Amino acid sequence: MELKGKTALVTGGTDGIGLEIARQMMAKGANVIVCGRRDDVLASARQERLEAIKADLSNAAGCAKLAAALAGRELDILINNAGMSGNFGPGEPLDLALTDQAIFLNLNAPLHLIGHLLPGLLQRPEASIVNVTSGLAIAPRAGGPVYCATKAGLRSFTQSLRHNLRDTKVHVIEALPPVVDTAMTRGRVNGKKMSAKECAAEIVDAIATNAPEANVGMVKLLRLVYSISPALARRIMIRF
Repeated sequence: MELKGKTALVTGGTDGIGLEIARQMMAKGANVIVCGRRDDVLASARQERLEAIKADLSNAAGCAKLAAALAGRELDILINNAGMSGNFGPGEPLDLALTDQAIFLNLNAPLHLIGHLLPGLLQRPEASIVNVTSGLAIAPRAGGPVYCATKAGLRSFTQSLRHNLRDTKVHVIEALPPVVDTAMTRGRVNGKKMSAKECAAEIVDAIATNAPEANVGMVKLLRLVYSISPALARRIMIRF
């Protein structure tokens, strides 16, 4: 896909991986819209010449409101990147309210936005839907069961969606990042973190080349291990 002149929506595009994706796509000539909840980060995005819309995607009404704000716009690329951890572990109670919020933001929101925006995407000469999952969708870690479950669910949905849209001009891409140095992983000390800039570069390249998957950074190695021994890959990841 030629990115120049395309219009893209990047959810969670005001910081971390999303902001880097937005910057790099804009550098390639795309018109980029980002969304987020905080006024300060939205203002910072606007200073970088990004179009920024305030949106809360942790509920159905917020997803519908964002779709309404885009009504009549010719959108070519939808990048479902917004997410949250919702972690809990041994000795830590399961916060059900936080769990529900994480499940909606990580899994339901991409489905809602696809439902709202797919009819328009199907009318474009060429379009892409990019769902950002995680290497943890393949091999979960013990410290993030809720996050891993939502990403595994989104991975499954993405595979089915790709099959269902195989005869259309809408490319369906799954991006599987490793542990990336963002606000979400600030408390993680195990292992090396990939920079958000490097991660975004691989995702943007996948969009430009219409690759069905972007196995980013160390996820390439994880996929190799998984192809040889799924049990070994899970044993490696579950420890972290």
